[in-house]
Amino acid sequence: MATINKTTGRILVVDDEWNIRDILSNILIAEGYEVDAAEDGDQGIALLDEKRYDLVITDLKMPRVDGLEVLRHLSTLNADTLGIVATGYGSIESAVEALRLGAYDYITKPFHLDEIKIMVHKAREYQSLQHENQHLRRELRRATKLDSIVGASPGVGALKRMIQTVADSDSTILILGESGTGKELVARAIHYNSSRANKPLIPVNCGAIPEDLLESELFGHVRGAFTGATMNRIGRFQMADGGTIFLDEIGDMSPKLQVKLLRVLQEQTFEMVGSTETVRVNVRIITATNRDLEKDVAEGRFREDLFYRLNVIPITIPPLRSRRDDIPILVAHFVDQFNRLKGRRITRFTDAALRVLQSYDWPGNVRELENLVERMAILNTEGEIDVAQLPEKFSGLAPAPMPVTVSPDSLDIPDEGIDFNALVDEFETQLINKALEKAGGIKNKAAALLNIKRTTLVEKLKKKGIIE
Repeated sequence: MATINKTTGRILVVDDEWNIRDILSNILIAEGYEVDAAEDGDQGIALLDEKRYDLVITDLKMPRVDGLEVLRHLSTLNADTLGIVATGYGSIESAVEALRLGAYDYITKPFHLDEIKIMVHKAREYQSLQHENQHLRRELRRATKLDSIVGASPGVGALKRMIQTVADSDSTILILGESGTGKELVARAIHYNSSRANKPLIPVNCGAIPEDLLESELFGHVRGAFTGATMNRIGRFQMADGGTIFLDEIGDMSPKLQVKLLRVLQEQTFEMVGSTETVRVNVRIITATNRDLEKDVAEGRFREDLFYRLNVIPITIPPLRSRRDDIPILVAHFVDQFNRLKGRRITRFTDAALRVLQSYDWPGNVRELENLVERMAILNTEGEIDVAQLPEKFSGLAPAPMPVTVSPDSLDIPDEGIDFNALVDEFETQLINKALEKAGGIKNKAAALLNIKRTTLVEKLKKKGIIE
């Protein structure tokens, strides 16, 4: 996200006293701002119509068109420009009216140079926060619509319905899935669809933080708790108070920390490292793992009581190989994403390339597919991505078979009905004969065309009496 540089920007100074205009202009130019000056309200309004400004500093008392008129005109422009009014000691009531019209602040004449610098700096900080809040609101709306979970397969549809069902519950959720399936994406969707959406979501990767630091990271520490603890530091649970904490790779947590986490789940309390004072929090806990926790429980590596506390609502994310129909949709999504991020003009992956990708098992799941599309976007600036441009590991893969469809319009069911099993058997026989004809009678090749094993084909041939 682009942030505002608070020491740069464009400022308009409107004042009928030339010495005030010069003083303000010189101060602000020295601070790194681009400054225009207007000698009255008319000229100021004309400049506002011509250019976009970050700030307007206007005098109130001016002949013909005063500062209040400048502010009124500014409010009609629907811009995020802030107004600051400069007024004499006798014009405080007018300054209050200016604030009512939407002015950010006012300063009284005569003013100190440092006062102007501080006020302008604060105004720019305020603008920066406003822009950041707008960005966060946009992100919140995007996440709430579940747009970040891409796919149209039945598995993805079921996943989205589950997220919407459980999001507003405060129950603990355990997200299960292989590495790279998007467990954090699901956790974010749950949080941003819940009543806690305006509170923090704090993610923690338990597998990436050394065991001796994870306790302090989660629960905080007090000064002197251990070597290097030079000051108090709050932990992730306190940061998440009122919101959600997402504990990824929960299966990697040590038995000692499992005990402490169990207490947080039961009582919503804990002690910081090195302290005896109890801290109470209100946190929803979402965890995730790619491990078989039930097996870990049986083998004594994970606490059974903690497992049942975490596994109140289990959500399993399907691996990419079980939803291959989503691969073209995901590829199109990532192509669009990396075209924007990297300034590329890639149009698409060809149908042949997509069928090759659909025949691959994707052990790294969606993350591996995203990595591939990013690599293709770096190595190719525009046009189509075909099979020949894919990495070498895809070169030995046969494209996934094209689906064969039969139009319902071509079928006719008489009033007396049909012999369903006989018709299906006859259609299967025709397909096998077509495949054998195309393969020149070679069973291995015919089986490959039908996308079945050779032994299966031979069994069907024997059953139908085509061979003995």
